[in-house]
Amino acid sequence: MRYLLCCLVIFFAGLAMAQSMLKQADRQFDVLAFSNAIDLYEQALNHTKLSDEERLATLSKLGYSYRQIQDTQNAERVYRTMLGSLKEPKNEYIPCYLYFAQALASNGKYKESQEIYERYSNYQSDDQRGKQFSRLYNDVSILSRNSGNYKIEFLEINTTKAEFSPMYYKEGLVFVSNKRPGNALKRVFSWDNSAFLDLYYMPDAAVMGETVASLGGASINRKKKRTKSLRTLGEDEYTDPTANDSRTVGFSSAKTALSAEESSGESRNFGRSLNTRYHEGPVAFTKDGAKVFFTRNNYNKGKYRESSDGINKLKLYVAEDKKGVWGDVQELPFNSDEYSTGHPALSPNDKLLFFSSDRPGGFGGTDLYVSGLKDGKWSEPVNLGSAINTKGNELFPFVDDRGNLYFSSDGHPGLGDLDIFYAQLTDKTVVRSVQNIGEPLNSSKDDFGIVTDGARLLGFISSNRLNGGADDDIYRFRREGPLYACRELTINVFDSETKRPIGNAQLDIEQKDVQDGRRQTQTDAEGNIRICLDPESEFRISASMNGYLTNRLGFSTKGLSDDQPVRLEIPLNGAQVIASQPVKSKIRGRILTHSERQPIEGVEVILRNLCDSTVLEMVTGPEGNYEFSVAPGCEYIVEALKDCMGTTGARVTPAADGTTELTMFREGDIIEIDNIYYDLDQWTIRPDAAIELDKLVALMKKYPAMRIEMRSHTDSRGSALYNKTLSTKRARAAVAYLVKGGIVAKRMKAGGYGESVLLNECKDGVKCTEAEHQRNRRTEIKILQVE
Repeated sequence: MRYLLCCLVIFFAGLAMAQSMLKQADRQFDVLAFSNAIDLYEQALNHTKLSDEERLATLSKLGYSYRQIQDTQNAERVYRTMLGSLKEPKNEYIPCYLYFAQALASNGKYKESQEIYERYSNYQSDDQRGKQFSRLYNDVSILSRNSGNYKIEFLEINTTKAEFSPMYYKEGLVFVSNKRPGNALKRVFSWDNSAFLDLYYMPDAAVMGETVASLGGASINRKKKRTKSLRTLGEDEYTDPTANDSRTVGFSSAKTALSAEESSGESRNFGRSLNTRYHEGPVAFTKDGAKVFFTRNNYNKGKYRESSDGINKLKLYVAEDKKGVWGDVQELPFNSDEYSTGHPALSPNDKLLFFSSDRPGGFGGTDLYVSGLKDGKWSEPVNLGSAINTKGNELFPFVDDRGNLYFSSDGHPGLGDLDIFYAQLTDKTVVRSVQNIGEPLNSSKDDFGIVTDGARLLGFISSNRLNGGADDDIYRFRREGPLYACRELTINVFDSETKRPIGNAQLDIEQKDVQDGRRQTQTDAEGNIRICLDPESEFRISASMNGYLTNRLGFSTKGLSDDQPVRLEIPLNGAQVIASQPVKSKIRGRILTHSERQPIEGVEVILRNLCDSTVLEMVTGPEGNYEFSVAPGCEYIVEALKDCMGTTGARVTPAADGTTELTMFREGDIIEIDNIYYDLDQWTIRPDAAIELDKLVALMKKYPAMRIEMRSHTDSRGSALYNKTLSTKRARAAVAYLVKGGIVAKRMKAGGYGESVLLNECKDGVKCTEAEHQRNRRTEIKILQVE
């Protein structure tokens, strides 16, 4: 009897201990202190006896906690144990199948992830993620076919802490990090006990120079301290911010923002006058750098506010640069205490503001929205719709210089965790297409915070792919091949009368202008064949089968503006297929060097339709020629892209026989600027000259790495000393005008050459006409550097 009583005491004591430990763990879980909750849940599972229901509930919360701190290996382990013990699914645990599938994908186990996604789709048929991800993971190689066209480099600014969300500012990058300078006060989040974060500035010398290591090199394999960190946008002020959140800026007593000229290769704290004790960042700057839009917790002017359920949400703010100090911080009008708003991105003209929010009425998680600036006020935000937004999270928008939208998502099919996606917008809300940009810019871990140019030639991304997702780092990338490695084409051959598929139909595919560019293949039992074609090429395709007339047609991969799969249907039985509409008009031209007027091969030519903003692209051959088939009635902008070269572009209209010659300049070229005139003996910039200089401002902003010398010349009349002095003042006035337009002074030199560089024989003592003298009175720019 005494033994039985002793056993009962031990049993009830153990039960009480288990209940106490679970209550402590649940309290930590409820306040989002996931690291603390994990320790307590693991102890409860390993050292106490739990009922089957308690064990399931504990495993569910433990798996979710590991998921939140981005420990996908342990999340996989816990969900595998939990779901393996379920004899049949229970409604409250169905989301765990989704989380399990996501953890498997993050760990690179795509085939097993496909199976779990299929099970999740059976249990949750209204969530398309199950079907979409399962379809992708049947052949995930589609996202790696372009991987050889990019070079990815690990920046040496990265530390054992987190660095992420880069944004262009002046000559360098502003980014976020949780490294703490010196003996700065360390405040931590209970989410995973890591430090608050600050904004840092890295000048061009370090970001664009040689302080990088190639991906896979020795330096990238160095040990880094593990700092698990991931959470959804806007949970609360306690949470450690990471790839899914606006990161924090710690607080500092400094009063001025750091300029590019103040930094000398080592990253330094940026924008300290913005900082509070809560989250700031990511950021977006207007083109002139005079305003910054940034995310911050609901804390402004010393006032801290919470939602009705006790959570401090995120909001968007704007501040102005006033003599080196970010001041006049204003809250944007569409914020709310009840939901989070963050991750700002501006359109090229600063008139549209894109952002992420979990405001009511979305599709699930966090959605992307856009607001327009009109008469100095921001409009009511518009949801970007189901083509962009999903039941998952859409975050970190960025708009390139052509108006294309990049964002990160865990709701669109991808390689795992957050992937970066690219969307072409026909206007501010209508999406033309959305595509996963694939490897190597994406990985099985979090990839986000991209900044790049319109052709994706050079840029930066954030990723936690190193060391199994331990923390975030910034990578630089360069595109060294075509934007699209190949164009996927699915051909379907069928009977034109019965519509039944024709299996084993013979396909003869010939690539024009390519020696030995012919291949043969045949359809499967369903009449389908999937092939990959070279980009920017033209093909002849013949389909034949015994008992049917051969059908021949042409197909072109030129001008396709995304790499989404294309389907081509070919009916047999004598019916001819017209592959495309008759050509109505053409735009033709040549790309030439500025100085020698020689054709340039390998130039990426971009044609933008000013009617609907659609874009066509092609690459020039040895003769520098380009040609586009277009509809008449619209004007077009022609741009040209090639490494270490630039162009002003051209505005053209379709013509039957007309051609446009577009020149490209490079380092050392001298370009004469028309219509830069001055009043007699004056150097003040006149209104007519300002129009031309505004064009130069736009060109300098188009090529942010370009440096020039502004060269002013006079005719020979007057003394040489006077002409030298006058021309120098005019060149300096022009440079001052460009600085006022937002161009950093160190990108320019002022050169006054007086009468020393005449273009004709009109020197002292030689009689010349006014027109001949006018030829010498000119303003030029010399290209010192393009990129």
